[in-house]
Amino acid sequence: MLDVWLLYYGFAAAVLMVLGSVICQEEIKSFGDFPDYAMLSGVRLPNVYPEFNIEKALPRPHRPFRWAYHQTMAFWKMEPDWWIELENTYIERIHERRELFALHGKAILDSLPGSEAACKELMEMVLQFLVTRYPQYFCLVSTVSGKAPDLFINKILDKRFRLNEIDPLVVLLENVPEDFAITIPDPESAGQYRLKAGVICSAIGWTLGTKMGMTLAEIHSPVPDYKEKLKLSLDRFFTKLLPSAPIQRASWGFEFGKPLFAPPGDNQELHRLSQDPALTVDEIYLRVDWQTLRRIPLSGAIVFNFKAVFTPATELRDEPGVPQISSKVLREGKKNLMDYKNAWHLEHVLLPMLDRWSEEQVKEGLVEKDWEVTTLEDSPWFKGWREKWKRQQGF
Repeated sequence: MLDVWLLYYGFAAAVLMVLGSVICQEEIKSFGDFPDYAMLSGVRLPNVYPEFNIEKALPRPHRPFRWAYHQTMAFWKMEPDWWIELENTYIERIHERRELFALHGKAILDSLPGSEAACKELMEMVLQFLVTRYPQYFCLVSTVSGKAPDLFINKILDKRFRLNEIDPLVVLLENVPEDFAITIPDPESAGQYRLKAGVICSAIGWTLGTKMGMTLAEIHSPVPDYKEKLKLSLDRFFTKLLPSAPIQRASWGFEFGKPLFAPPGDNQELHRLSQDPALTVDEIYLRVDWQTLRRIPLSGAIVFNFKAVFTPATELRDEPGVPQISSKVLREGKKNLMDYKNAWHLEHVLLPMLDRWSEEQVKEGLVEKDWEVTTLEDSPWFKGWREKWKRQQGF
């Protein structure tokens, strides 16, 4: 019976958002602060992670390489334990996010009228996740007996946040090293989803400010083959997405250094114009943006959240099959997709190293000599990833 109710409510919420109903806003308010979002969404809260140590924690090593490589959604069902993943760069990232916001303002964090309920709902869902998953570091407190929590305590930063006094998006900016984009159906454009609010600190070549208010098609216009191969399926997916069925996917690229935020005209663009003969493989990083896409249950808004994870390219050396498949995609991938990834400025160093590591893996028996390169069986991981990941953290 609960599943049927969730199915109805998820659909009804989306319809009400499209119609711009005042009743919907009043209904949202009737749930009060911090309702049981696990029950409302049909997605359980995460398990407690007692062995987690913020000083040692490493991100899981996503390697979302695919062959044959073409433009698709390519997603996996979201793992409830891993919606928000913290790591040992936490303090550094939060500090960087605050500095970026102070410098760039609404290019980093902004919201449009009509997004207020969705912003508050998202913040409450994220905080519920954090205090459940990492209770050794976060807690929610009610300062008024019998009332919902109104104080968030971050023990990592040694800070307290009075939630009734702070913009929900600012709470996310200052506590969560993830970016969030909130899209809401627009009744004036036949229910097309538009970007109405967000906090985005890890964009390369664009900013939240350049995308605010756009439809999905307008946001993704620079993406190769989007109109031809993705637009119809993504529009259909958004219409059908239920709160109980969030997904995760990834994008990847190779970078010089670890650029988190590079708006149009940033100096980072200069590195992409030539192949530096002095470049070394130690300066090259794999950047993976691990993304979640979910409908939040009360407002019916659809939220993207993602963060950039940088891994030294040298880490790929002992990961079975990873040098082979990444070099194959870089060399043989569809030209417009590879131009969009824009790794040419690194390939004079990166590709020879990937070839060398591929040969080493064959000699060491990590991959078969005659292996026909294809998507790894453990995708988006690699064989033995868990053991390596745990060993590096001292588990």
